[in-house]
Amino acid sequence: MLRKAPLLAVDGDGNVTMRGSANFKVLVNNKPSPTLARNLAEALKSIPAEQIQSVEVITTPPAKYDGEGTAGIINIVLKKGTKQGANGRLGISSGNRNTNFNSALNFRQGKINFTSSANAGAWYNPGQSETYRLGYSPAGTDTLRRNGSNYNKGGWTYGTVGLDYDPAEHHSITLAGSVNYYQGQGDRDLFNRFTSPLAASNQLFTRATKEVFNGLNVEGTATYTRTFTQARKEWSVLGQYALNTGTFGYDYNQFQGSSIPLGAAEASYRERSRGRTPGHEFTLQTDFTQPLGEQSKLEVGLKGILRSTGSLATVDTLRTDYGANLREDPRRGTNFSYTQDVEAAYGIYSFGVGKKLTASLGSRLERTGINADFRTTNSKFAPSYLTVLPNGFAQYKLGEASSLRAAYSRRITRPNIDYLNPFRDASTPGFVSYGNPFLNPELTDSYELSYNTSVKTTTVNAALSVRHTGNAIEGVNLPSSTQGVIETTYANVAANTFYQFNVYGSLKPTPKWDISAGPDVQYIVRRSPSLQADQRGFTASLNFNTSYRLPKDYTIQAFGYGSLRGIDIQGYGPANLYYSFGGKKTFWGKKADISLNITNPFNERWAYRSTISTPAFDQRSTFYAYQRSFRLSFAYRFGQEQQGKQRKSIQNDDTKGGGSKQGG
Repeated sequence: MLRKAPLLAVDGDGNVTMRGSANFKVLVNNKPSPTLARNLAEALKSIPAEQIQSVEVITTPPAKYDGEGTAGIINIVLKKGTKQGANGRLGISSGNRNTNFNSALNFRQGKINFTSSANAGAWYNPGQSETYRLGYSPAGTDTLRRNGSNYNKGGWTYGTVGLDYDPAEHHSITLAGSVNYYQGQGDRDLFNRFTSPLAASNQLFTRATKEVFNGLNVEGTATYTRTFTQARKEWSVLGQYALNTGTFGYDYNQFQGSSIPLGAAEASYRERSRGRTPGHEFTLQTDFTQPLGEQSKLEVGLKGILRSTGSLATVDTLRTDYGANLREDPRRGTNFSYTQDVEAAYGIYSFGVGKKLTASLGSRLERTGINADFRTTNSKFAPSYLTVLPNGFAQYKLGEASSLRAAYSRRITRPNIDYLNPFRDASTPGFVSYGNPFLNPELTDSYELSYNTSVKTTTVNAALSVRHTGNAIEGVNLPSSTQGVIETTYANVAANTFYQFNVYGSLKPTPKWDISAGPDVQYIVRRSPSLQADQRGFTASLNFNTSYRLPKDYTIQAFGYGSLRGIDIQGYGPANLYYSFGGKKTFWGKKADISLNITNPFNERWAYRSTISTPAFDQRSTFYAYQRSFRLSFAYRFGQEQQGKQRKSIQNDDTKGGGSKQGG
């Protein structure tokens, strides 16, 4: 579903970018989800497309939102709400890449509105990879060639409940909860050949690796809202507790001198790692809106977030010529705890000037306190900092259906556990990856000028924007003290500027035909004196979607997305191509439908190619994602549906995270 939204892109691993950036936040029904915060690509699998009503893209969020998400915010609006009585839906779909079941049951009786959903599914994806690297040292040039195949699979269950109760006029209480559990594993065989001018450093081996991960996310939210006889005046108090914990690990057998995997008993080296990342989050928030006349209002609010997370991991190793049992290597384990407290206050003044001009000025003050404890090295640090995040916009109405809007915002990115975790993952030959607990937050200033117009059945939105980050958190690749090994971590090493122009339009050539499309063009500048990097260049993407309603309740649709390679701080990211065709038949009085979708029918796989170039090495990597797929779906709806009222919500969208799975 996100692939079809403007300004969004999804790669072969399910990782999402917004306006070319992975730094954004996703809300569900305008509230945060611990599942999405910890592991977006994995969590999105648990939300069936059949349950999504719309996807909203907010490029310049006001001060009421947390300061995080420098590219903006994505709000996924789910279908919910009922008339008096009950309604619901059942759905099932299956294909060669995933299978899922989804259901919902809702009812309204008097002053009580109850909603619920239960979903489960499984996914399975093969892939192949190739890496070629040249390393430069005083001894000469060394070469790494590596290729492999992998097969990943997993499953998930996801359930939600919600209760809205209006005990009296102007008073409402909302309770909401969700539980999500996911797990998966990946089997990977890699052949590795390393040649060096120093013959003693040459290596040839095959490594068979099994990776495992799982996660549990539980969330509970309570809201009290008080309205008044004065229109638009409102006060609310919200509280939330979230548990988000995950485990990760790998086992591998290495076969020295062999070009194919052998039996475990023939391994020359074995390694096993297990770890977990516990997490808890408490939030309390209050918001107040006071109208100041017909065209003006004042919004103020307070918020506090108490977070605790960490990483506990062990590594066991075995050289088979030393014995038959794995033994823990205490030098490579980690025991790390991290707490983060955020207190915030905001104010927004919105007003109108005449009948055509509206404007808003706001600011948010956030204090962040951190306490990090490295138990394995007996060291601690506890920094704190204040951040002022101003924003505002002005919108001028050019006509009945067109307007011009200018906006500015400053936003902050705080790294989450995926970026901070100091555990050193050495499961991939020639690479060691780890987080950086000493990362500073990054600040981004955004400027946007947009034009929106509607003419009959055609709508067009065009925008020019500039985003600048002076202390950007970047993934960096550095040579290690071990010849032929590259270390990958994160650091505040870059100044990034994005100059962007995008257009998105929708039209109806006929009452039965819908078309939407939009190009996006960016000029990107990434500079880092410490990395001796100055990367700049153009990239672009195009999104196209169309559907046509045929007689007898048939519908056909097509979708396509393509992008040029991206500009990274040390090289270039992959280009992308994704397209699909589908058809749907509705029957049983429009209460049921069956649909068939085919993805990338003319390409069995897509090659995601990336390059890294540094003074110490040059590298080319290719990941082949098998994207050709089909899916057959059936859905049945009973009762009557309508959009439910918007729930008040907590929006903890102030940490940077992501990734396709849990890990060190």
